[in-house]
Amino acid sequence: MGFYDLNKEQRLQLADTINKDILFCLQQGKESSMISYFSDEDTYIRKTAYLAIGKIWKQHPNLHISICSMLDKLFQSEQEKVRQTAVNAAGEIGMKEFEIVEHFFDSGLFDGHHIVRNAVIGSIKKMGDKNPEPVLKWAVKYLHHSDKEVRREICHGIELRGRTYPQDILPLLKELQYDKTARVRDTLVHVLGQIAYKKGCIGTVVQHLKSWDNKELVLRALNEIVDVHDRYKDFSVLTQQQAIDYIDRHYSGKTN
Repeated sequence: MGFYDLNKEQRLQLADTINKDILFCLQQGKESSMISYFSDEDTYIRKTAYLAIGKIWKQHPNLHISICSMLDKLFQSEQEKVRQTAVNAAGEIGMKEFEIVEHFFDSGLFDGHHIVRNAVIGSIKKMGDKNPEPVLKWAVKYLHHSDKEVRREICHGIELRGRTYPQDILPLLKELQYDKTARVRDTLVHVLGQIAYKKGCIGTVVQHLKSWDNKELVLRALNEIVDVHDRYKDFSVLTQQQAIDYIDRHYSGKTN
């Protein structure tokens, strides 16, 4: 039976059990139950486990060394779900103390399994949103990495910070405007669109795009911004027509 097959009370009881089991494992230095939760087929069991690590990190400073040691061991697992959950747990810590867990992301970017690399992207998103300075500084190291997938993952990973503070990530995105890989450029256009439909962001994005030299990519980005305002019309601050009008007023050149 999956986590969400349980009723609310049962889910709360299970989450409490998982929290207590993981705390006990950390206190005793035993990883058996940790592996069981970290490798569970149910995504939400694994999520409850890595959220438990974040809670314990905050509530039990005396266990910081034990937590780091345990996550290091679990990250060496041959099971991709265990490595994925370890990365997500490191992300919970990194929202406050990134430098302590930075090495998980240096390695996770190059993991052989896509679910681990996706966990890196998800963690960069949440850490970059809550703890941007060290995370964005770290991301800069990989913007021009020789591996195109690493460049794409970094571009995607810094997106969430841009939804509220686009000025923080636009200079980094600008460095990818001439990336030779179409998949990276596609992600760049996607991220610009995801930023621009959020409250107060379209003006910052459009103004910054004026300084970009790759006008072909800028035009693609502007058209993506227009399309996003239709695709996410229930969540966009502006209507699609308002977005078109704004771009036509503030950027020299028309959208298609």
